[in-house]
Amino acid sequence: MRPLYAQACLLSAGRSSLRILRRELSAGESGWKKRNRTTLTYMSAIGIAVLGASYAAVPLYRLFCQASGYGGTVAETRDSTKIETMVPVAERQLTIRFNADRNAGMRWAFKPHQSEVKVVPGETALAFYSATNPTDEPVTGISTYNVIPFDAGQYFNKIQCFCFEEQRLNPHEQVDMPVFFYIDPDFVSDPAMARVDTITLSYTFFEAKDGESFPTMSSQ
Repeated sequence: MRPLYAQACLLSAGRSSLRILRRELSAGESGWKKRNRTTLTYMSAIGIAVLGASYAAVPLYRLFCQASGYGGTVAETRDSTKIETMVPVAERQLTIRFNADRNAGMRWAFKPHQSEVKVVPGETALAFYSATNPTDEPVTGISTYNVIPFDAGQYFNKIQCFCFEEQRLNPHEQVDMPVFFYIDPDFVSDPAMARVDTITLSYTFFEAKDGESFPTMSSQ
């Protein structure tokens, strides 16, 4: 009897141990899942915070690019003395091409008047874009811009343009918008620009909502 009793006790103990082990594993799995959920929550919160910071940094990044020409953004200049005294580099002719894009939600028609112009560094040039509101209601637009190749942006200086400024067009109104610019003569002395003969200026128009605007250098 004792051996059978001992075997029964061992079997019972084994079953109890198995149940305890299962509970431990279940508890461990639950804890693991809980820790994973907690970690996922923290990581999601961090991701949202970083994303929010990124959106908040966009206006500052835009201002930096606008001032420096970094990232293919055209530099803005108000140095009239340099414009008056710079000497055109006649032997280095460049082709400036013009591109017009619209954001998917923009209802305007938007295009350049000319596909390209020939300029030399140190020479001012004037080009025009045209925008038309074909709808039956007023539409306000805001444009951004850049140049390709990106490295040429630091030498592409605009004296006057319509970028980062709200343009409100009434129903079926059409407007011509000027771009007055020049290529800095220092372009010629940059080895990275030695093989660059064509620069593309590209504008993209977005439809602006009420109260929405982009900061400009003049507002700082």
